[in-house]
Amino acid sequence: MGLAEIGLIAIGLAMDAFAVSITLGLSAKKLKLVEIMIPGLYFGFFQSVMPAIGYVAGVFFVNRFGEMDHWIAFALLGFIGGKMIKDSFSKHGGEEKTDKNIFGFTKMLILAVATSIDALAVGTTFAIFKVNIYMAVLITGTVTFFIAMGGVIIGSIFGTRFKSMAEFAGGTVLIIIGIKIVIEHIFLQ
Repeated sequence: MGLAEIGLIAIGLAMDAFAVSITLGLSAKKLKLVEIMIPGLYFGFFQSVMPAIGYVAGVFFVNRFGEMDHWIAFALLGFIGGKMIKDSFSKHGGEEKTDKNIFGFTKMLILAVATSIDALAVGTTFAIFKVNIYMAVLITGTVTFFIAMGGVIIGSIFGTRFKSMAEFAGGTVLIIIGIKIVIEHIFLQ
């Protein structure tokens, strides 16, 4: 798995953070620079940490399930991508703009953990394909940081009409990468 695939995975994983960031931007009355950066920092940090944890767990499983690694990666990416696509069709009611502690520690921590659970599973695929985890963590965190900041700004300006498209696109990218992994394994082995 090369840098292009890692970059695409990072973008796909960042779509949940992007969608939530749009909602945060929608909820803020007047954004300050620090409020734009807070979601980026939280989401970027957790999107970096979770793949690293998944990688460590994946190394353990690779030694035991190496023959099925491509199917495991396909299943994990397909499940995560499918969930993101399913979520893109669910209706989210618009919220009134408010400044009520939307960027508070507890709320941001919960949102960051919730949006990065799928990154934990993707980290196991990084172990399967012996990806340079340091590069993957750096790329994933950086991409998520900037995409989340962009989401806050877009949410503040345009509202939630792009949220579903972002989740759908992110899920589709993850599924395509899972299919690519299986095809490569079948035809290049």
